[in-house]
Amino acid sequence: MCTTCGCGRPDGTGTRLTVVPDHHHEDHDHDAGHGHGHDGEHEAGHGHGHGHGAEQVIAGPETRTVLLEQEILAKNDGLAAANRHRLTERGISAVNLMSSPGSGKTTVLEHTISAIGDRRKTFVIEGDQETLYDAERIRATGTEVVQINTGAGCHLDAQMMSSGLAELAPPDGSLVFVENVGNLVCPALFDLGEAARVVIISVTEGADKPAKYPYMFRTADLVLLNKIDLLPYVDFDVELCLNLIARIKPDAKILQLSATKGDGMEAWYDWLAEL
Repeated sequence: MCTTCGCGRPDGTGTRLTVVPDHHHEDHDHDAGHGHGHDGEHEAGHGHGHGHGAEQVIAGPETRTVLLEQEILAKNDGLAAANRHRLTERGISAVNLMSSPGSGKTTVLEHTISAIGDRRKTFVIEGDQETLYDAERIRATGTEVVQINTGAGCHLDAQMMSSGLAELAPPDGSLVFVENVGNLVCPALFDLGEAARVVIISVTEGADKPAKYPYMFRTADLVLLNKIDLLPYVDFDVELCLNLIARIKPDAKILQLSATKGDGMEAWYDWLAEL
């Protein structure tokens, strides 16, 4: 069980890695592991300073506070650094897509793969607690995909990333998208070894999301404001949302787009091309 956020199952059976079948092979399951350890000092491999707020107070003759979270994240960051080193050596760019559920991550990914798939070989690691629904949608684009079901877990970690990459075996120079579990809290804490972090927020959510979940936006390399085609029909203060992001991360790059209508998507494709 992950003691950083309390997710996972104590028997260690919560995570499943599945290669989504196509016409050439059958699906098979692997134990991707949860990759949480309990040793070492924390150093953020991606340059994202982890906000250590969770503490466990142990009562005794002299009450003392133990930062268990720090040790778990340190172990994860060591694995993430190894992932990043291997990817960099082979010229593979990994993009970690994070958001709350329903923001449009999978739709953005489907349209992106269709638009740039002929320019660069693309692979996808799908993260969800259950089901193969999103992975099946991605496979329909012709892209190779691995589904990682975390069970009760609320985020992917560096060990899961390593297992997914081992299954996909992306060639040198390729692009790997990681669609993280829908959650604006825990995924921000766990470095996967990615080259870039992208946070997607939609206009169907509250404009105050950046203020409520600042760490997620503070660690983002890019923020996508999605579903702008719905602005005439929803109560969403774009200016407030953008100002909140700017306060949290003054140098934040923000793109406004509609994945379904195509508005603003070319700017997103250009950003990816620069990785």
